[in-house]
Amino acid sequence: MSESVLPNSTSRAQLFDRLAQSSTWDLAVVGGGATGLGVALDAAARGYSVVLLESHDFAGGTSSRSTKLLHGGVRYLAQGNVALVREALHERSTVLANAPHLASRLSFIMPSYAWWQTPFYGIGLKLYDLLAGQAGLGPTRFLGRSDTLAALPRLQPAGLSGGVQYWDGQFDDARLALALARTAAREGALLLNYCPVTELRHEAGRVTGLRCRDAIGGASYEVKARCVVNATGVWVDDLRQMDGGGQGKAVTPMVSPSQGVHVVVDQSFLPGEHALLVPKTADGRVLFAVPWQGKLVLGTTDTPRRDLPREPRPLRSELDFILGEAARYLVRPPKPADVLSIWVGLRPLVRPVGDDSNTGSLSREHTVLQASSGLVTVTGGKWTTYRAMAEDVLARCVASGLLPSRPAGVSAALRLVGAPSSRAAQGPGLTVAPGPHLYGEEATALAALPGAGEVLAPGLTEAMVRFAARYEYALTVEDVLARRSRLLFLDAELAGRVAPRVGRILTEETGGDPQLGAFEALARSYRDWPV
Repeated sequence: MSESVLPNSTSRAQLFDRLAQSSTWDLAVVGGGATGLGVALDAAARGYSVVLLESHDFAGGTSSRSTKLLHGGVRYLAQGNVALVREALHERSTVLANAPHLASRLSFIMPSYAWWQTPFYGIGLKLYDLLAGQAGLGPTRFLGRSDTLAALPRLQPAGLSGGVQYWDGQFDDARLALALARTAAREGALLLNYCPVTELRHEAGRVTGLRCRDAIGGASYEVKARCVVNATGVWVDDLRQMDGGGQGKAVTPMVSPSQGVHVVVDQSFLPGEHALLVPKTADGRVLFAVPWQGKLVLGTTDTPRRDLPREPRPLRSELDFILGEAARYLVRPPKPADVLSIWVGLRPLVRPVGDDSNTGSLSREHTVLQASSGLVTVTGGKWTTYRAMAEDVLARCVASGLLPSRPAGVSAALRLVGAPSSRAAQGPGLTVAPGPHLYGEEATALAALPGAGEVLAPGLTEAMVRFAARYEYALTVEDVLARRSRLLFLDAELAGRVAPRVGRILTEETGGDPQLGAFEALARSYRDWPV
């Protein structure tokens, strides 16, 4: 095993020792989701000194609850947003190249139940290919009825005339977030989860740093920084209010959250390696049926919310919509009893001040905003474009004089932790059941840990729990079973059953409270059907 694939320890004591000994950082990033981690990685790769603080766990919010698609945005093309699609298609190829163990291409089939659908959608998808150019993943094909049913054998055949096949990407969102965090650490950044920011520090009306608290140990720390970036997703307005309150200024909210619900069932409902996409359901929404890690993900919804719960729950109407639409297109319609897990993500949609538009019409693009205090806020956007968002944030920081200028673009070819050394190497993809392949070149280090042959659940070994605790910042059962392993998202009941064994291993590794009871309650909620 080469030196380059030996994992770096994420000992919490050592991380806080480094925080306590630091003087002034170039950049302090608040928020450990896709956006914040992308900013931290890009900045560290440029040579800036970087600290990132996350109040809960990395990717604990929206960034672990996506539809698992690494896409250019076919819907945005239909809306005429060509610039957003072109950027996303370029970034899609970058992620696929830099993390091939965590991202792969995926075939989508759009079935046609009316004569006009194949040419109508096919022409649009040919334009999608054209915009992708050399970054394309495969040509769009017009399919006859028999080829469509061969690709999707459990598709409803009644009235089917054909379909269109096109290519996009899929990924493991939470594990990609961890790869970003660990790569940023490899580049010199200090990252801390379970470390909420309790106060922003101001001098002469300018943000000069912050105060944070170790949510596990209880100690508080002073952090001085030349530049502070607010990348807290749907919660960005909380930190903006903290900034404004510190100066006696009112702050107008900029985020209008939208809820997206996903349902997981056994892959036997739609076997194979092709995803189903219905571009326009009965009420104008989009339906996905995506094979992912040995299961089938159905979704999603777009429901406005006014509150920002850490664990949003689905509405009964949302679940009825997903299963009802699935029943229209699948030979065997999934029932509530077939559901293995339900998860909900909150999208940070950006609205102009005073705009009360429906979330379906709000911007999916990201916004970078700088307050008079110097606080830089970034929100909106989507997983695929996390790296482009990071470059835009740092460009703003440099243009404002908060950071010295350094060459951009360094993250474009930066291989993430675990990425195979050979760019030609291809894993089995993300449609198959989870296993050591998701660790890429670190699979060798994983196999050397105690318990490598001790299977706790399909795709989860005792060694994986130890790896999560030693090298992936994991502290709780939820950290392991929701985000290092994705078992909670794949089969919530099974996750609840293996939780006690995971908790015992974590206690051995960390000496801390793995919060078993809290996870068992969470696992039950991922199976609960709302009344």
